[in-house]
Amino acid sequence: MADHLALYAARSDTSLGRRHDEPIPAGRSQFQRDRDRIIHSTAFRRLEYKTQVFVNHEGDLFRTRLTHSLEVAQIGRTISRNLALDEDLVEAIALAHDLGHTPFGHAGQDELNDCMKAYGGFEHNLQSLRVVDLLEERYAEFDGLNLTFETREGILKHCSQENAKAAGDVGERFLLNRRPSLEAQVTNLADEIAYNNHDVDDGLRSGLISLEQLAEVSLFARHLKTVRDLYPNLADRRLIHETVRRMINTLALDLIEQSTKNIVAAAPQSIADVREAPPLIAFSPAIREEQQELKHFLHTQLYRHYQVMRMSSKARQIIRNLFGTFLDDVRLLPPQFQEKAQQDKPRAIADYIAGMTDRYAIREYRRLFVIDED
Repeated sequence: MADHLALYAARSDTSLGRRHDEPIPAGRSQFQRDRDRIIHSTAFRRLEYKTQVFVNHEGDLFRTRLTHSLEVAQIGRTISRNLALDEDLVEAIALAHDLGHTPFGHAGQDELNDCMKAYGGFEHNLQSLRVVDLLEERYAEFDGLNLTFETREGILKHCSQENAKAAGDVGERFLLNRRPSLEAQVTNLADEIAYNNHDVDDGLRSGLISLEQLAEVSLFARHLKTVRDLYPNLADRRLIHETVRRMINTLALDLIEQSTKNIVAAAPQSIADVREAPPLIAFSPAIREEQQELKHFLHTQLYRHYQVMRMSSKARQIIRNLFGTFLDDVRLLPPQFQEKAQQDKPRAIADYIAGMTDRYAIREYRRLFVIDED
């Protein structure tokens, strides 16, 4: 038992277990084993070529799902350490939370969901769980990675009621209005801190949003003023970095402070108490409002920028045409997916497309629809 952990932390030695029984690992905890299996998985390597907002070929310096996941893990570990939670569980959840994301970011996900509407829909969190439970093929005795319940429940942070019924043990909390572990709650908000602030950085780097626009957003403006007062002659790249890192620090510290207050007020004595309590990991009201303002700005000024929308439109066309073509003729699928399609054709096609990287999806599209391609 880890003596440094709080009473309400998830504990590796009292984990609710794995779907398939395995001997206890030597030299590492159950949650460390989860993290290691995720890092060595094929789906994790693919994250290098799946992007957040900008498609992979648009530039080498923009965030990918891989770098984003590493940033979530770093922020999450810092927060969990301050709250005496299990850092290894937070890291495992952070590294796995985007494994089910489609190519082309949210545009790809939205289009695949539209394609799958008549067949149960597509949710990327549920797909991430599907990856670690079924789709990874690495071990002789089971499909998937056979992760602990605690890691799996953290991966499934959103889920419709209908899909929750089919998700088994990790879906029950959505039906019973219960909370996941505090480690899962930390990772969820570390994800929000990471993508909001790093989309600011990537948006500025791309030139699609400007410092002048962001100076109207209170969270950014406050830290920008601090940096300009301290370093009046600082070049833009350093100015942006100094501003963004202060924003991340402010959000992380506020989350630690407010969550500590919430935990003290609720006084959970175990993880079972955490599951019955309201959400305990949270920003203060003032910071939450600033976070919402920043999210609204990014939604309207970056994600809906006409250049991003043009790429999103092309991405959706690629996903739509791939899905429709494979649905019409499964013989065009790779052999292993043709075999899976005999059981559930639409889901097998969705699994294949969701597993693609940006550049592989573009290449597959060219192979199918461009005459001079191999």
